[in-house]
Amino acid sequence: MEKFFFFSGTSTDPYFNLATEEYFLKHKDGCYITVWRNSPAVIIGAFQNAFSEVNLGECERKNVKIVRRLTGGGAVYHDENNICFTVISKKTDGENTFLKFSRPVVEYLKSLGLPAEFSGRNDILIDGKKISGNAETFYKDKVMHHGTILFKTDMETLSAVLKPNRFKTESKGIKSVRSRVANVSDFTDIGFSEFTEGLVDKLKENAAPYTLTKEDVDGINALVLSKYSTYEWNMAESFKGKNSFAERFSFGTFEFYFDLKNGRIVNPKIIGDFFALRDVSEFTEKLNGVKFERKSLLSAFSDIGEYILSGNGEEIVSKLFS
Repeated sequence: MEKFFFFSGTSTDPYFNLATEEYFLKHKDGCYITVWRNSPAVIIGAFQNAFSEVNLGECERKNVKIVRRLTGGGAVYHDENNICFTVISKKTDGENTFLKFSRPVVEYLKSLGLPAEFSGRNDILIDGKKISGNAETFYKDKVMHHGTILFKTDMETLSAVLKPNRFKTESKGIKSVRSRVANVSDFTDIGFSEFTEGLVDKLKENAAPYTLTKEDVDGINALVLSKYSTYEWNMAESFKGKNSFAERFSFGTFEFYFDLKNGRIVNPKIIGDFFALRDVSEFTEKLNGVKFERKSLLSAFSDIGEYILSGNGEEIVSKLFS
C-alpha cells in the first residue's frame, strides 16, 4: 500500500497551483494528496482550443485568468469558493482510478446527508446536478488525478466565461453550462470553512503531513515562469486547418484538423476533452503523410486507444467517412 503525504495549498495563484501539480508529478518521488483553491480562472484541458472554449472578452473584463492544465477533459471555472484536490499515486493497470480517487469525496458528501454519486466518466452529482468534475493524466509509472468541487462558486461568472460545447449540450438536450451544474451550498447549510475542514480530514486519513521546501517552491516558480504564465502554453495555436472533423464519442469530444497535399495528410492537429494515456502529439505526428482513404486511416488510427483513454479508431474513421 502506497504511503501518501498530504499538504494544503497556501497560494490562490492558478499559475503556481497548476505548476505545483506538474512539479510533484514529474520531479518528486512518492505519492501526494493536496487541497487548494484558485483566484478566478478558467482552467482548460490539455488538448483544448482556448479560442473556442472560452469567452475571451468576458475573461478580460472580469480579470479572469486562462490557464492550461496537464490533464485532458473540458474547461472549468475556478474561484475561491471552489475547492480543488489533487492525488498523485502509483499507476495500477486495469484500475478505475477515476472511481477510486473520487470515492472519498463521494463518501464525505454522503456523510453530510447529501445524495452524491459518481456518474459517467468523470463527474460527481447531487440530485442529477454536477458539483464536481475530475480529470487525470499519466507520467511514467504515476497517475495524477484532480477534481474540482463547486461549493459556492459565482455561477453568473461561470456562465459568462465558459462557452457551452455544442456536442455536450446537444447530447444532453440542455442549452447552457449553468443548467448542468450546481453548488454544494444549494443542498446544505454547512459553511465553507466547516465543509473544507471536513473534506481535508477525509482526504488526509492515513497520510503523513508534508510542507513545501524552498527547493520545491523554487522548482514550482521556475515552471510558472517558463510555462504556466506564458501565452504560448495557455493559449497555444488556434488549431486551424483547411479540413476539420469534430464529433462527440463515448470517450469525449474529438476534433481533427488537417491539410491535404497530393491526397495525403499534412499539418494534423487533434484536440478535444478526452483523457490521454500517452503524449497525443506522438500519435498526431504519425498521421503526417498518411493517405486520406479509409483503409490507410484505419491502419493509422488502430492504436489510438494506447494514447486516448477508451479511444476507438474504427469508430472515429467510420464517423469521418459517414
